[in-house]
Amino acid sequence: MKFTYEVEQDNIKIKTFLAQKGISKRLLAKIKFAGGLILVNGQEEIVTCMVNSGDTVEITIPSETPSEKLLAQKYPLDVIFEDEHFLVINKPAGFASVTSSVHPNNTISNFVQDYLIKQDYENKKVHIVTRLDRDTSGLMLFAKHGFAHSHMDKMLQDRTIEKKYYALVESSDMLEKEGEIILPIDREEGSIIKRCVAESGKQAHTSYKLLEKKDDISLLDIKLHTGRTHQIRVHFSHLGAPLLGDDLYGGSINKIQRQALHCRSLEFIHPFTNEKIKLEANLPEDMRDLINE
Repeated sequence: MKFTYEVEQDNIKIKTFLAQKGISKRLLAKIKFAGGLILVNGQEEIVTCMVNSGDTVEITIPSETPSEKLLAQKYPLDVIFEDEHFLVINKPAGFASVTSSVHPNNTISNFVQDYLIKQDYENKKVHIVTRLDRDTSGLMLFAKHGFAHSHMDKMLQDRTIEKKYYALVESSDMLEKEGEIILPIDREEGSIIKRCVAESGKQAHTSYKLLEKKDDISLLDIKLHTGRTHQIRVHFSHLGAPLLGDDLYGGSINKIQRQALHCRSLEFIHPFTNEKIKLEANLPEDMRDLINE
């Protein structure tokens, strides 16, 4: 994959110039030692070469092969958005995002690996940008090459990728029409899975709006400002409003068999086109049925 840039300042090293364009040291090493190429005005150069305003720098990033440890498995993906840099799918509930000792296969990563291979793309390595819990549905973002992934990692750190969720929670007097939850989250003592609100934890920020309330069920529109593990589930459980179906955090499983959480919206500025990307995914059937009832 090739990227071309025009230099806008004098007397700067190529490696410094490329760092300004988001090329990490790791990616630069890959370009240097794994079959990539750096051209300045059509001539091959090394990274310490000096360039000046008006020069054209072209980089060729080596193709990425599938991971030998990741089994490709067929599954009909619901593709919401795709271009040469990114893939966004609408994840169904019930599938883990990545493989682990608990979920060695039949994960979203396995399915995307199969998709990339079947499409015969130049880059076939799976790059997950935004993960979702196994029982959470909705939008998941993948990068289609390492350079795109590094851009999105930086955007995650800068909190410039906006994610919004729908959640069905148990009604609570502590829920306002809209509010901000700024409470630290840490791992619960004695558990490798469960989290809790604790002063020892990392700061977490969630905002929400109450869209509808019917008896003991409330529909919330939630925005994440940080990305802590189980953040939404922990914050609303702490307010006495656990997600329906989330028995780990005190939610009732009488009406739905998984936590009623859906990533409904994903918004970011495309790092290669500067276009504003805003994507939506409708409520899945199980959550919609609960609202209709």
